[in-house]
Amino acid sequence: MTSEVDETPGTGEALGYEQARDELIEVVRRLEAGGTTLEESLALWERGEELAKVCRQWLEGARARLDAALAEETAEDEDAE
Repeated sequence: MTSEVDETPGTGEALGYEQARDELIEVVRRLEAGGTTLEESLALWERGEELAKVCRQWLEGARARLDAALAEETAEDEDAE
């Protein structure tokens, strides 16, 4: 028996933020809709956790880049004074 969860392509690290977010939305939609077996629901939940982690890593990376850019801008402003 093959479920749609087993056919999910790629690993978490290879996904971009938007792709992981969109897949996570689909996982949540399927879980909320119900009608899956316990095994399928658990597989969906695990995939959702994986996707949420990928999204979190992308957002933390973006935050770090913004913080670095702001710190650089502040340092340049202080040097100009």
